[in-house]
Amino acid sequence: MIQIQNTATLSGHQNPIYTVENSQKKGIFFTAGNDKGVVEWSSETLGFIKVLFPVISSVYSLHSPISVPLLLAGERNGQVDVFNFEEQRISTVLHFHKLPVFDIKSVASKNEVLLSSEDGSVSVWDLTDFKMLYSFKVADAAVRVITISQDEKTVAFGCKDHTIRVYDLKDYSLLYVLDQHTLPLSSLQFSPDGKQLISGSRDAQLKVWSTVDYSLIQSIPAHLFAIYSIAFHPTLPYLATASRDKSIKIWDTENFDLKKTISIEKGYDCHHLSINKIIWEPINNQLISVSDDKLLKIWKVEFGR
Repeated sequence: MIQIQNTATLSGHQNPIYTVENSQKKGIFFTAGNDKGVVEWSSETLGFIKVLFPVISSVYSLHSPISVPLLLAGERNGQVDVFNFEEQRISTVLHFHKLPVFDIKSVASKNEVLLSSEDGSVSVWDLTDFKMLYSFKVADAAVRVITISQDEKTVAFGCKDHTIRVYDLKDYSLLYVLDQHTLPLSSLQFSPDGKQLISGSRDAQLKVWSTVDYSLIQSIPAHLFAIYSIAFHPTLPYLATASRDKSIKIWDTENFDLKKTISIEKGYDCHHLSINKIIWEPINNQLISVSDDKLLKIWKVEFGR
């Protein structure tokens, strides 16, 4: 039996929150959205710390590489701000994309960071000097999400044209095109054991793919509207999904059975607008959610035997 408790509801944002990211420093996380800054919070004191840095336009993506003390923020105007924690300032601004940067992921083994954009391309940058190494066209429409396998051998991109495109991280060659969704991709995650790729779309379907040959294993009508975020639990065989339908759902990762729904309709103090991103914080493994309702919520999730 799974027990859910809302341990905190934090306000401060004046507009919708689009993204949330853990810091490399445990107990700290960041949020950003349609506001004028990136905000730093404490998951230990459950409170606001400070506005970390200002931004020019809405922020759609945040990323803290595990290998370097940086935070990258992808803006609607196409630029990416690189905040250096040691210098406590924006040390670099990446200018290449002219349209929104929707996702950012790094490859520690290659010391590279990948940016995906509404322009349909992905750019690859050196994490040390932030020189652009190359860029390549992935799709004719936006590349919304990026996920990198645990062994850092494979990267998958979720695209607005309904496809998932899987590439070899060694040379960025295309391996597979998966086209079973009927609407744009909006979430994508490799499983921690590397055996599966999980995708969510505006078609409200959660799909499970085998990474052996990228065949479709399972298709689940998981939500009423778009699935905006997928988050695997750090240590237990569960994952959480969040949706435009204002709910969070907890699934087991063995059979993908639904175990719990967190929503207002189920009696929880949940968000009353679209839930845009969820993450698990690493200290107490609490779930953090952010929403168009300008609030972020922290959830204690207890998994009974």
